[in-house]
Amino acid sequence: MLLLCLPALAHDLAILHATVLTAAGPPITDGVVVVHDGVIQGVGGAVPTGAEILDATGMYLMPGIVDPHSHMGDYSWPDSVGHNDGNEASEPFTPRVWAGDSVDLEDPAFELAREGGVTTIQVLPGSANLIGGRSAVLKLRSSRTLDGMIFKAAPPGIKMAIGENPKRVYGGSVALAPQGDQIQTRMGEFAALRREFQSALDYREARKRPDPPPRDLDLDVILDVIDDKMLVHLHCYETNDILGMYRIADQFGFHIQSLQHGLEAYKVRDVIAAHGTMLATFSDWWGFKMEAWDAIPENAVLSSAAGVGVAMHSDSGSFVQRLNLEAAKMMRYGWTADQALQSITLTPAKMLGVQDRVGSIEAGKDADLALYDADPFSVYARVQRTWIDGQLVYDRSQVVAR
Repeated sequence: MLLLCLPALAHDLAILHATVLTAAGPPITDGVVVVHDGVIQGVGGAVPTGAEILDATGMYLMPGIVDPHSHMGDYSWPDSVGHNDGNEASEPFTPRVWAGDSVDLEDPAFELAREGGVTTIQVLPGSANLIGGRSAVLKLRSSRTLDGMIFKAAPPGIKMAIGENPKRVYGGSVALAPQGDQIQTRMGEFAALRREFQSALDYREARKRPDPPPRDLDLDVILDVIDDKMLVHLHCYETNDILGMYRIADQFGFHIQSLQHGLEAYKVRDVIAAHGTMLATFSDWWGFKMEAWDAIPENAVLSSAAGVGVAMHSDSGSFVQRLNLEAAKMMRYGWTADQALQSITLTPAKMLGVQDRVGSIEAGKDADLALYDADPFSVYARVQRTWIDGQLVYDRSQVVAR
């Protein structure tokens, strides 16, 4: 474990002489980035009088990394049954629950993520349920309260899942659910989804009657999904599941914001692009179950070439420490350095609806920044400093072994 002593927040900060990877344009050599009150004041230009000066000669400054698929805090370290708080596997539909209520603020993974240059994450419920609950978008500020971490500008999101996991939990080898909630097949999953969405529409009509039924927290959230008031993040792997969920979405008129994992996206990348859905995926993790058998490392590259916005995600407290390298792997299969950079910054920010605040180094955006001692896509690069809203949250020079 590491101990970190953080200096006080400076009113103005000027980072000089770094190679600035903005994610909004070409790299700027010998760049100047000025931060004022937690916001990027300018890229280039004059340095304000009295500003704290950081000479970053030979270093690389990039936007803080955005991870659109995390379970940190909900499956906190050390791994134990007592810390398994990501799946409310009591019934297949739990849209009423919110991942934020499970977040353990003392999860050591948060600190390690900051050491990897990560500044924003989306904590999702697990994939046991067809509708697993609402997500929590967090800035990885060091805070004693959850309110201090919530990214309040982020629109609400919800986790849905289809395929092996709900089948396994509600009708297969695990069979955690009560007997009446068992689902044996994919056709059972899709039938249950149609029934639930239709129930929400019927509930809406019933609420208009003079004697309306009582409020149903689950159906209220599903109506928000139908009305596109929620960003739908869908756990899926196989082509048939992707296409089947588009049938559901088209029938009930809602938009699927992202496919999470989507290891067979490359097979139907034109369909995904036509629906305006984005993809959050692994670089080369595959074969860990039947759904993942047809994964190929070219998935992200092929999908983005078809017009799909692609982000790299972690799904864990380990991968999140090296998302820069997960993105770098895709350069082997055809991505440029700019595409790799955007896949862990601006693209996931768009996926979470916070691209006006984070994801690139531009004037007016939050000063969420990561400073590397070498090209971030080198295996030898290490984060030297990480800032969130201009606050220094990690400084390698101040870290000492306990």
